[in-house]
Amino acid sequence: MKAVLFEKFQEAPKLVTVQDPRPEDHGVVLKVMATGVCRSDWHGWMGHDSDIELPHVPGHELAGVIEAVGKDVSQWKVGDKVTVPFICGCGSCPECHAGHQQVCLHQEQPGFTQWGSFAEYVGIHQADLNLVALPDGMEFATAASLGCRFATSFRAVVDQGKVSAGQWVAVHGCGGVGLSAVMIAAAAGANVIGVDLDPAKLDLARELGAAAVIHGGEADVPEAIRDTTRGGAHVSLDALGHPVTMTNSILCLRPRGKHIQVGLMLGDHAAPAVPMPKIVGQEIELLGSHGMQAHRYGAMLDMVACGKLDPARLVGDRISLAAAPEALMNMDKFTSVGATVITRF
Repeated sequence: MKAVLFEKFQEAPKLVTVQDPRPEDHGVVLKVMATGVCRSDWHGWMGHDSDIELPHVPGHELAGVIEAVGKDVSQWKVGDKVTVPFICGCGSCPECHAGHQQVCLHQEQPGFTQWGSFAEYVGIHQADLNLVALPDGMEFATAASLGCRFATSFRAVVDQGKVSAGQWVAVHGCGGVGLSAVMIAAAAGANVIGVDLDPAKLDLARELGAAAVIHGGEADVPEAIRDTTRGGAHVSLDALGHPVTMTNSILCLRPRGKHIQVGLMLGDHAAPAVPMPKIVGQEIELLGSHGMQAHRYGAMLDMVACGKLDPARLVGDRISLAAAPEALMNMDKFTSVGATVITRF
């Protein structure tokens, strides 16, 4: 099969031909129909993820058709159209038994712990636990975004933030994760503020339901949010993963507000300083959010089916597998609006 592979961190990936995967007894092999290019993939290529063994094929936001099924798989068959959370639970640890596959103690991650979806085919672990059936009519490019950016934002807003109608929600960073969070929080009835440096992304945030937007380079962000909200946001998300956006997210909160860290903090940003006096003095909650379990997709897909959420609006550039290396290496430039998706293999 064709695949994008890198042999050294920070060295240009190449389009190569490698051996087709075979399904594990409990797994499946998918024919990849679409896969997103995510900043998490960039972190992996940079060498920020210790789980990656070289050589490596990245890619973790995917949708496809089941090509082969392991002998122990009972719920899926060849030809089924599916997506998968980027964290695949083991099904055996205490966290999986409690339904928290997103923090599985023995998790597998396509594109990180194993070869990923920048390829014509990809193997998926523990299929009966981790696969999600695609709704009829959902385009593969749209479905590819569900496994990471959109689902991660849904859990951050709905399950971790417990956002409710009338609350003020600040979203710092209006890339794929941030714009997803804007749409989801607005659908929940919140008053959303989008923060970014790119006017085009701020315009899209407004189109997706933001009540207000703030250009991060032209304002004191925490002060501007406190002024707009008359006291501070109830919930604030760092959707980028940077010390500045993390700090702004915490400082913009009202007393007893919730900061949710969604963007990864890796490499030089892995141990940022936090404004502890604010956290202690105003009883601020700090919450992480890392993916979403397959069994929670139903609630999200129900909102898509009834028109409250429209992840198709977040699909940006559609590119070929051959164009993926350049797209991956340029992820830190934040030039794309919406999710870049590989749709031609």
